[in-house]
Amino acid sequence: MSTADALVKQPPRPAVRADRPAVDAPRCDPLRIAARFSPLLGLVVSIGLVWWGWQAGVLRSLENLLAFIDGLGAWGPIAFLMVSIASVIFPVIPGGLLVVAGPVLFGPLEGTLYNYLAVCSGSFVNFAIGRQVGLGLIERMFSPRAVEKALGWTRSPHFTRVFATAIALPVAPDDLLCYLTGTTRMRWRTYLLIILTCKPWSLIAYGLGVSALLVKFVPW
Repeated sequence: MSTADALVKQPPRPAVRADRPAVDAPRCDPLRIAARFSPLLGLVVSIGLVWWGWQAGVLRSLENLLAFIDGLGAWGPIAFLMVSIASVIFPVIPGGLLVVAGPVLFGPLEGTLYNYLAVCSGSFVNFAIGRQVGLGLIERMFSPRAVEKALGWTRSPHFTRVFATAIALPVAPDDLLCYLTGTTRMRWRTYLLIILTCKPWSLIAYGLGVSALLVKFVPW
């Protein structure tokens, strides 16, 4: 028997039509697209609100803005809390802007309290989402580079200490880190204790500090 006869002949492969998409072609992910464009949407909405506030006279002076907030009554703090909580869960509007706005709109004590309630509530929701849904959803919401960098922190043997330090500092990626912490073995009571005791320091340093500088040096 010749070598050619010993070879097993393979059946001819069917031709692939040019107008037929490949089976393994990556599909568009609506959540990833929405997460990528959400900051742009938040910027457009913010610009629109600023334009409206200027045209209506609300933003022409700090006195006008405070009078507008007082005119809303109880709805002013409620709306601020809802928007602030949403900004922690869905990073559409930069949360740092709202943290600064709290003491300006409601005073140092009351504004910081509203910031504390909103940020802590949103952080609890982020942890619950990470624990129930897992890493797959988080990777679709945030950039792969940011997720991989934050995951490096979660792999540290001293992650509890690292997480507490990051929450106390006003420069850490809190929202993403809270999501990813839900995928670790950290207990709920440990997480709650860290958020409740460490978060005020970053809010005081960033919210009160920046808002005080704005009120003092910005001619408004």
